[in-house]
Amino acid sequence: MTNAGNTSYTESAIRPPLPAWAETLRQKYLAGEASVFVLYRNVFDRYRVGDRYYTLLPFLSDVLLKDNKQQVFELSVDRGVRVVHGSSPQGKAELYRHLEGKGLAGIFESLERQMLEQRSSALLIPYAGTIFPAAEPHFLSLDERGAFTALHRWSLDEEFADRDNVVILVSESLADISPALLTHPRVVAIELPVPDHEARRAAIRHYAPTMPNSEADLLADQTAGLRLIQLASIVASEAPQGLNEMQRRSLIAELLAGSPNAAERAQRLAAITAGMAPSEIQQLVDPTRALPDAEDPANEMMAVVRQRKRELIEKECAGLIEFIEPRHGLDTVGGNEHIKGELLEIARLIRSGDRARAPMGLLAVGPMGAGKTFVIKAFLKEAGLSGVALKNFRSKWVGSTEANLERVLATVKAMGPIALVIDEGDRSFGTGGDSDGGTGSRVIARLKEFMSDPENRGEVLFILMTNRPDKLDTDIKRPGRLDRKIPFFYAETAAERAAVVGAIFRRYDVARELDAAALQDACEALDGYSNADLEAVALLAAEFAERERTPLTAAVLARAIDDFMPPQEVAMVRYMEMLAVSETSRRSLLPQRFRSLSVQEVQTRLADCRRQINL
Repeated sequence: MTNAGNTSYTESAIRPPLPAWAETLRQKYLAGEASVFVLYRNVFDRYRVGDRYYTLLPFLSDVLLKDNKQQVFELSVDRGVRVVHGSSPQGKAELYRHLEGKGLAGIFESLERQMLEQRSSALLIPYAGTIFPAAEPHFLSLDERGAFTALHRWSLDEEFADRDNVVILVSESLADISPALLTHPRVVAIELPVPDHEARRAAIRHYAPTMPNSEADLLADQTAGLRLIQLASIVASEAPQGLNEMQRRSLIAELLAGSPNAAERAQRLAAITAGMAPSEIQQLVDPTRALPDAEDPANEMMAVVRQRKRELIEKECAGLIEFIEPRHGLDTVGGNEHIKGELLEIARLIRSGDRARAPMGLLAVGPMGAGKTFVIKAFLKEAGLSGVALKNFRSKWVGSTEANLERVLATVKAMGPIALVIDEGDRSFGTGGDSDGGTGSRVIARLKEFMSDPENRGEVLFILMTNRPDKLDTDIKRPGRLDRKIPFFYAETAAERAAVVGAIFRRYDVARELDAAALQDACEALDGYSNADLEAVALLAAEFAERERTPLTAAVLARAIDDFMPPQEVAMVRYMEMLAVSETSRRSLLPQRFRSLSVQEVQTRLADCRRQINL
């Protein structure tokens, strides 16, 4: 990679094409736009050039820089300065003697002298956040300040650039690096993306050359969000350690002996269990526990792949996200007919691939226990959407919260189409003042940017659930971020309550001798009960029936209703109901008693509720 003005880069016509991010770096450097670059995001992966895959530092030193730089140095906290390429043994020894006993400032001084004395040098700095940390200047050590000053000066130094020198910093997150460095116009940050479908398919063909093309295509579809290094750990024909593919096939065939399609299943499962220990394979391929679609080996293989994908991504995100695995569709939801109709239409849009009409996000609002979480999970199954729940990503360490959020958003975007679900959203993204040093405002600003990105429409559906939408930042709730605001309320009539209780009995397969009329009569006494209360009553009645070893009857249900004590938070529930009314995007989603209220009447009732609960 030789700077502009040097025409020796004629081999580009015959060398294999570079990854897109590397070509971007090369072009920006040749154009003289910058001589200091920051590579971030997917920096711990493998990158393809021709028929070979490299990790990042060997790719930079042996592919991008080797033929165009006389010297390539590497600087890191753990190993100090290393000469990766270019110097003679005597030159290396001289450099190490010169650096002996010097701190970080002395290292940068020596490197600057070397790079100015000899043309065409490159400096690679992995884990750049350990040398240029994202901290206020007065918290930095003298050495760290010196390192920052030196790099900042190099980025402006015309002589440094004219002598064909380049510095490449590597960091998984930009939040780990000093923001003063990143905002400098002569420092260019380049994102390394998570592999797309074509890159994943090429890697599968490389690491599992005997896999049929149809299965490779299906596997590439199912592994969105995984890095190539993770994909290799799943499909490598010969694991670097442990069992090889033939040994895995023999083990699985032994485990599946006597089951349908045992040989074919063993062959397919052996292809996607690389890197697993025998005990892990035995746990995964338990002949007493049928895997999903075991009668179809291809479907069974994809079920195993999805399971391994979940494990890898949850591990990589360090507990920041959790996969949602809904077991029930909207047909198991009792009552809520108007809400189910709205969600079924949204599910139809998503399944049809109509990205232009798909909403950017959903806001589910309503009092606690109204069934928001259960209904939203059922909607995900109905829409055929994978879902991940955003867990607590806030940290007490400076910059960690922002870095955690960036990692989550990048992972989620790479896995699309997907739903990002946040329960109790007012706790995660509520307005919290400046007591956190501005972290909350930065998180919300980044979240707003992500939610309104047009590229995410039809790929990332943002679903936020809360019973206190008044605590949310107002701008998050606007159309274009949360397009559909769906209100949830307690069942209004005995018939609706009976529909909810009946659905619960069916879901838990409760044996009963209870006709629809008797169930509705019993539910007359449950006015004001939440869906959660109704479930508690239904399960209590089922428990009574089980103890008595009899089917559930009207008398058993009546005893459970009489015994159950519902929560008594009437004023707060009324307030949450009025909040849901004020937030909804369509009057037709409201219960009949609220549909005719004017905006002024809604605000008046809200004010009355606030006074009652002293808000």
